[in-house]
Amino acid sequence: MAQQLNPYLTFAGNCADAMAFYAEALGGEVQSMSFRDAGMDADGIMHSNLETPAGFHIFASDTVEGMGAPHTVGNNLQISLSGDDAEALRGYWDALSEGGQVVMPLERQMWGDDYGMLADKFGILWHVNIAGTPAE
Repeated sequence: MAQQLNPYLTFAGNCADAMAFYAEALGGEVQSMSFRDAGMDADGIMHSNLETPAGFHIFASDTVEGMGAPHTVGNNLQISLSGDDAEALRGYWDALSEGGQVVMPLERQMWGDDYGMLADKFGILWHVNIAGTPAE
């Protein structure tokens, strides 16, 4: 995988139910990690991924107070850029963050990838995940 652009949905505590619904409707299996799995004192899903036999990808999570914008239907769709082309993905990060606001810096995460989140100058939230990035 070089690069991939995916919708990223946020929910107010019902992410697991929504992703199960999408898996039933579109096929595929859901993989999820809860906030508690990640050592956080919060309920809900930290990250969920659905990959369908048709090649569709949906990412999703529950909203936790203090992390990003509050959940509001209408602003609960974000965009995720992911892949293993670090140079290209860092370039997108730099370009998209120009005039915007970094919500979470693009840096090494506990799952071993470099990840960050930003709001572009139009208020759209972007997730950037660089897979398998060697430690610096």
